Amino acid sequence: MASQIGLGSRLLASEDRAWVSDNGTFAFGFTKADSTHEQFQLAIWFADLPGDPTVVWSANRNSPVTKDASLELDTTGNLFLIDGDTTVWMSNTSGAGVETAVMTESGNFILFTSTNHTAWQSFSHPSDTLLPNQPLTVSLELTSPKSPLHGGHYSLKMLQQPTSLSLALTYNLPESYDASPKAYANYSYWPGPDISNVTGDVVWGLRRSWKLWNRVWKSSNGAVYVHKNDGDYNGLSSATNQSTRLSVRRRLILETNGNLRLYRWDNDVNGSRQWIAEWAALSNPCDIAGVCGNGICSLDRSKTNASCTCLPGTSKVGNGICSENSSLIGKCDAANVNHTSEFRMATVQQTDYYFPEFSVIANYSDIPTVSKCGDACLLDCECMASVYGLDDEKPYCWLLRSLDFGGYEDPGYTLFVKVRSNGSVAPAGDKRGSGDGSGETKGRSCLLVYEFMKNGSLDKWIFPSYNCQSRLLDWSTRFHIAIATAQGIAYFHEQCRNRIIHCDIKPENILLDENFCPKVSDFGLAKLMGREHSHVITMVRGTRGYLAPEWVGNRPITVKADVYSYGMLLLEVIGGRRNLDMSFDEEDFFYPGWAFKEMTNGMPMKAADRRLEGAVKEEELMRALKVAFWCIQDEVFMRPSMGEVVRMLEGSMVMNTPPMPQTVLELIEEGLDHVYKAMKRELNQFSSFTITSHDPSSLATCSLFNNVT
Repeated sequence: MASQIGLGSRLLASEDRAWVSDNGTFAFGFTKADSTHEQFQLAIWFADLPGDPTVVWSANRNSPVTKDASLELDTTGNLFLIDGDTTVWMSNTSGAGVETAVMTESGNFILFTSTNHTAWQSFSHPSDTLLPNQPLTVSLELTSPKSPLHGGHYSLKMLQQPTSLSLALTYNLPESYDASPKAYANYSYWPGPDISNVTGDVVWGLRRSWKLWNRVWKSSNGAVYVHKNDGDYNGLSSATNQSTRLSVRRRLILETNGNLRLYRWDNDVNGSRQWIAEWAALSNPCDIAGVCGNGICSLDRSKTNASCTCLPGTSKVGNGICSENSSLIGKCDAANVNHTSEFRMATVQQTDYYFPEFSVIANYSDIPTVSKCGDACLLDCECMASVYGLDDEKPYCWLLRSLDFGGYEDPGYTLFVKVRSNGSVAPAGDKRGSGDGSGETKGRSCLLVYEFMKNGSLDKWIFPSYNCQSRLLDWSTRFHIAIATAQGIAYFHEQCRNRIIHCDIKPENILLDENFCPKVSDFGLAKLMGREHSHVITMVRGTRGYLAPEWVGNRPITVKADVYSYGMLLLEVIGGRRNLDMSFDEEDFFYPGWAFKEMTNGMPMKAADRRLEGAVKEEELMRALKVAFWCIQDEVFMRPSMGEVVRMLEGSMVMNTPPMPQTVLELIEEGLDHVYKAMKRELNQFSSFTITSHDPSSLATCSLFNNVT
């Protein structure tokens, strides 16, 4: 069935029919999902190639349907897949004015409106394959099917940083790991080209002509390109709706094994017709995180085939999966007692392990021998394993709280795994207490004395007050305070012998001298962190409204928690108001939401303190807004360091426009009018307070909620 598909058209899984492109290159319909021919998937495949269908898109690959399933483009313009009484998938285009559907020669299935506009297209919802001229934007990703061995899957997406973009392959843990902190859920093991100083939309994909275009990886006959888009896709959009037959068939696929591979169809390979691999992101399968689940990957003598072994203390069961979930090892009891005699350290020679920053308990550079690295883990009740190796030719010992992403052979490293003395895996104990007890506001009390700061704290100068209506800082002074405060925080993050996490950055703790030079004060909640450590585990501390999401989520705390607090402070300096202020109406009470809107709409002046009456340098204002929203990103890795914050504010570092922080987005999607009414009802409960010790699980209030005045 070629050409246009009208409303009311229908396909049945039990019938051998499909909607085919004009020249018969691609087909859209049901294809068998397993060898038993009892399950089906709704898919797009190459229709004119011999053998089993080569699927390039699927709506339900992880939820196959039976032969009783049907697909219908109903009279409302909605395309939906039904299996019995269950709706498995739909395009959600009811009421969008859809009149026809077309399976194009580019492999894109499109729902068109009466005005020939695209209401929905498969290219905007990729699965594991990218076709020529199919754009992969910052908001899209390729995902592999779930691994039949361990349930994890892989993704290819662009990671947005403050000053660059990078394309990365990432291993995502199985859904059974969802109880772990979000930061532990994935690990990027292959970075593509770094795209520096890029703003605007960015498109990544395969070009039909196979010539170089902007930044490229290429094979001998094809090219994978990255194209910076400033509102013009250079014909890319029209190419997604082409009607001419492809002269050469190529596809880029993210395989179940985690590798990214470019294939070309060859009609004569020693007398046969088949797909030929032209390029692969990785030549060594053990370079792929999770290829063996949390086990260890080893190469054979040919260096091309891999085999998997389980971690010490575990063994394979019937389905080939190791018997224990390694994330259960190495917990402490309620009293943080380490029962060393119950455990021993198993040594795995010439082996390294993939671990994210969040898995690191400590990183020691003064371990004298390899065996001492194992001893260090044995003495730490939270430690599950340790890795000894070289970094810039210096010996290091990493203590890890989890082993989730797999190990691999490396002659320069040794892996130590904690197991029970009798050889079995250490079971999970009780969860840690609410704090680690180290460094505690104890013993002889000391008095911290500051020099006299004539102009008091910053909040008195940026927030309107009936008592001090004449206090109004001009823009130049505000911007100077913002930069100088960032420099101060950067100093104790990056230049002190022991790094300091302040834990309570807010306007009340920024003191101003007679020349309005700021000094960061009140280190009563601060945490010292040795330079060899990447984070600390501590009780929740800080002021609501400036708390980073990791505090509320009970995740490890890094210096990036201060970066988040600084971002919230910077927004208040810009706006001259609290980020959440119930004295405003329901449209304006939540400052980050509408400030982000004005910034992205190109009207940053509307976000500046209205009392300044436009006396603001717009370029500095836009710079400050971008920095603030980069600082308050929910994902820790997306926030800049304070040193980078200083350089971006000073204009010596180019930065992209930040995405809307997830927490801000969730509040807006919930409905600010609803939030406003709820806050009004509970106004008396939202007073300013400082948290010094609290059960993190009870902090359900969004960390963006500020002191209500």
